[in-house]
Amino acid sequence: MNDTRTLMRQAERQCEQRGARFTPIRRRVLEMIAATTGGLKAYDLLDQLTTEHAAARPPTVYRALEFLIDQGLVHRIESLNAYVACPCPEHVHGFQLLICKQCGLVEELHLDDVDAQLALRARELGFRVERQTIELLGSCEACRAGIAQS
Repeated sequence: MNDTRTLMRQAERQCEQRGARFTPIRRRVLEMIAATTGGLKAYDLLDQLTTEHAAARPPTVYRALEFLIDQGLVHRIESLNAYVACPCPEHVHGFQLLICKQCGLVEELHLDDVDAQLALRARELGFRVERQTIELLGSCEACRAGIAQS
C-alpha cells in the first residue's frame, strides 16, 4: 500500500484535475483513514476529528466520507460499516477487499476478470449494476502464523 504522503499527493492532484474541492476537513479525514491498515468507522473518525475541530459533528464526517468515496479515494467496507483508503485512486476500477478478521488488515485486489464476468452476467440478465462490493473475510498470513505458533 502507498504511504500516506504519496496517497495525499495523489488525492490533491486528482481533486485538482477534476475541479473538486479538497477542503481541510476532507483532507484530514483521508489522512486519518490512510494512516490505518484496517478500516475506520465514522464515529471513530468523528472522535479523532473533534479533538482537532471541536465543531465537528456526524454530518461533517459523513459529507467528507461521501466526497472521498465519490472521488474514488476511499472505499466503504460494507460488512464492517467502516472505511479504508484506496491505494490507487488515480484510476477507475473494480476492486475486491481481503479483510483479516483477527487484526483488521484490509488489502485491495483488482481482479478485472471477476469484474468483467459479473458485469457480463448482469447485462445478460438485464440488470444494471450501480455499485459492487466484494469482500472476502478470513485470516492474513501473519495472523495465521501467530495462531499456528500458539
